[in-house]
Amino acid sequence: MRFSKLPRSLRQFGTHVLAIILGVVLTVGTLRVSPSIASPVINSVDSSYNQTDSSNLVAQRPSNATATISNSNFVTAAVNRVGPAVVRIDTERTVARRAVDPFFDDPFFRRFFGDSLPQQLPPQQQRGLGSGFIIDRSGLILTNAHVVDKADRVTVRLKNGRTLQGTVQGIDEVTDLALVRVNAGNDLPVAPLGSSSNVQVGDWAIAVGNPLGLDNTVTLGIVSTLRRTSRDVGIGNRRLEFIQTDAAINPGNSGGPLLNAQGEVIGINTAIRGDAMGIGFAIPIDRAKSIASQLQRGERVAHPFIGIGMEDLTPERARQINSNPNSPIQLPEVNGILVARVVPNSPAAAAGIRVGDVVLQVDGRRVNNGEDLLNIVEQSRIGQTLQLRIQRGNQTQQISIRTAQLQNTQ
Repeated sequence: MRFSKLPRSLRQFGTHVLAIILGVVLTVGTLRVSPSIASPVINSVDSSYNQTDSSNLVAQRPSNATATISNSNFVTAAVNRVGPAVVRIDTERTVARRAVDPFFDDPFFRRFFGDSLPQQLPPQQQRGLGSGFIIDRSGLILTNAHVVDKADRVTVRLKNGRTLQGTVQGIDEVTDLALVRVNAGNDLPVAPLGSSSNVQVGDWAIAVGNPLGLDNTVTLGIVSTLRRTSRDVGIGNRRLEFIQTDAAINPGNSGGPLLNAQGEVIGINTAIRGDAMGIGFAIPIDRAKSIASQLQRGERVAHPFIGIGMEDLTPERARQINSNPNSPIQLPEVNGILVARVVPNSPAAAAGIRVGDVVLQVDGRRVNNGEDLLNIVEQSRIGQTLQLRIQRGNQTQQISIRTAQLQNTQ
């Protein structure tokens, strides 16, 4: 039966019933949809959202937004605290240049050309750029050794534009640290030094410096890891354990400070990985404090060494070497440190250490990798005798070795 053929009164009644049904459906639909849309906002504030009044949620959101904006100001506060003490360091160095390739110095060519081949061209001026920071009002500036190494002229530029001539007071190539002095009275701003021993992975890290000549640049990141070794970084001639950070560090940042959230110096920006992005390294400030004190007193920084090239050895690595038919030696399948090289005229050479020896212990302490041995040697004194327990082939023996001063590595 068609709806239009029903009596008028019945049709009106049906229309009212249909309207009521539609109203109920829409109301139920609204109740079902609302919680699912609002639940992410509610859950971020209070997990018991069914018992939370929506008016309270609206009142809480501006409060949270304000807190976020306020928290971001720690970077500004940190930079304002340290920024005036961060300096730009410009260096100049005179380098002699040969006029011709050394190949043409052969007597055969000289016989025919005589003095017509010039010996040298006029000296060349090389310029460098780095950063540093003032650690004493009298004008002491801490920076990297490679920033001022072999520089004939050092110019220090303060943040306010003031320019001063600097003098290199001391350099320690092994830790890549240097101390520069400027004469400016006793009114210079000083960077507050923190402690790197309190730094944890995940802490904020703020790098300040002059990357690529762009003065007064600030970048923000976190501490990515701690105690990254020189071998990991790819500069094996250093004796350092670095703070790794993802705060952007570029050429020109070297020598500038790495800050914590409180605006205290926790490290000195010193190296980057050329084959990676977001990986930079800083010398821990606690190590730098000790070195700077010695440089300030005009002392030579002691770095004991024994003179061996090392490779970590494991049973698996030993079996791999032994299975090679071209291997000149058979190694014991143990955990230790394989002597891969003996430096001529070194303490190790004088003590009779040989390539292929495996160091197992030093002064009764087990060593499982090169860093263990390096730390023991670095913490010893110049001239101190260390007792090395080694394995040579199938035999173990004790060898006494006396440390000496590590020579310039540049």
